[in-house]
Amino acid sequence: MVTDNTHSPLILVADDEAAMRANIIDLLSDEGYNFIEASNGNSAFELAVSHEPDLILLDIKMPKRNGIEALRLIKEQLPETPVIVFTAFGISDYPIETMKAGAFDYIEKPFDIDEFLDTIKRGLDQHLQVKKTKSVSDSAKINGTPVPESDDSFVGSSQNMKHILKLVGKVASTDTTVLLQGESGTGKEVVADIIQKHSPRADKPYIKINCGAIPEPLLESELFGHEEGAFTGAVKKRTGRFELADSGTIFLDEINSMPVSTQVKLLRIIQNRTFEPVGSETTKTTNIRIIAATNANLEQLVKEGKFREDLYYRLEVMPIRIPALREHPEDIPQLVKHFLKRYMPSREILVSDDAMNKLQAHDWPGNVRELENVVQRALVMAQGDLITLDSLPLSTSQKIADNGTALSDLIDTEDADRIPFNEIIASVEKDLISRALDRCNGNKSKAAEMLEINRRLLYAKISKYGLDHF
Repeated sequence: MVTDNTHSPLILVADDEAAMRANIIDLLSDEGYNFIEASNGNSAFELAVSHEPDLILLDIKMPKRNGIEALRLIKEQLPETPVIVFTAFGISDYPIETMKAGAFDYIEKPFDIDEFLDTIKRGLDQHLQVKKTKSVSDSAKINGTPVPESDDSFVGSSQNMKHILKLVGKVASTDTTVLLQGESGTGKEVVADIIQKHSPRADKPYIKINCGAIPEPLLESELFGHEEGAFTGAVKKRTGRFELADSGTIFLDEINSMPVSTQVKLLRIIQNRTFEPVGSETTKTTNIRIIAATNANLEQLVKEGKFREDLYYRLEVMPIRIPALREHPEDIPQLVKHFLKRYMPSREILVSDDAMNKLQAHDWPGNVRELENVVQRALVMAQGDLITLDSLPLSTSQKIADNGTALSDLIDTEDADRIPFNEIIASVEKDLISRALDRCNGNKSKAAEMLEINRRLLYAKISKYGLDHF
């Protein structure tokens, strides 16, 4: 069926469920849009090519040709046409694949009507802009190798996680430099792995290096290699990571820890893909894709003169911010289930409601990495196949007393004949210092400033509570 209002945008509605098509068409009609409809993937492709609609709404599960296959064919013929994919499946099933294939956006059913109409409007606005400028947006068509229907390493269905998956889907099959930003433990390396896994370089070398874990005098040699005798201890020639990663991808974690002298060489590689090993006058070339990660504010480091401004802008071609776990606590149940399955695959472990509520109320300064550790310890402490409140080894700001009572509520209990004030204060104090040091990446001066205490006092407390490992 085709409407007769030739002055309104034409939208193709492709869904094998007649009732769903009818509901969508009613919405479109109320908004004054023209429409055509298809009940399978083959018809959707044929109608798209013959009518060249202004926007396409495409279901994933359809007979004859599924939505992903139809999407790929449509984008080959109509690269400028925005396609909105809708599906009843969860977040981990198709988002990367649909975005890589060129979808403008995807919406899960049942969808919010206002969000649905707003997404259509955004798609139509983009299409109008493209037609006006008569240019094809490279970002609207992303071709790449097929990816799995799900990626078990990425867990979460919150809006924050959906946004990240959309960005990953758009950037994965390009050679664009990516800068992952976020606190320690948020999963930056996981996102880097997914980008590499779904890139055209997936079968090429993938080299990881933690810039903060290698002593400064050795980092340049690790990255660029060295000649025999280049420095004391260089008893033989060494091939650097950038040379080993040639034709593939290199992941530079904690890029904020890289010395300024090494940053100069990295800038040169980004600009013209050339470098010299330490102690060599021979210029080498490397064809690599760079993914960098930082748990620090690079803009602030630039202002402080600790990070080159030109390198920062070279790295920030495609910035992706990974949110702290406290910003998406709704993903915690899903993450807990994921970790339980990972560490106890042969048994079904349940979590009591009060234990799950406590997990979601915790602020997780160590983010997903801390949650994973807590789940592991809870499995050890649990009685049988149920994780209860008593099984959770949470930090002291939300710690559980021996009788299951939160420390903050301890004084209100009827049997509170003894309240170990000094022990509680010491426990809270140790936890605060530990969190501050973790948040400041072990920088004691910054931690003292954050806690608003004298540095000498902080050093004394660190020694007292055995926190010297920071």
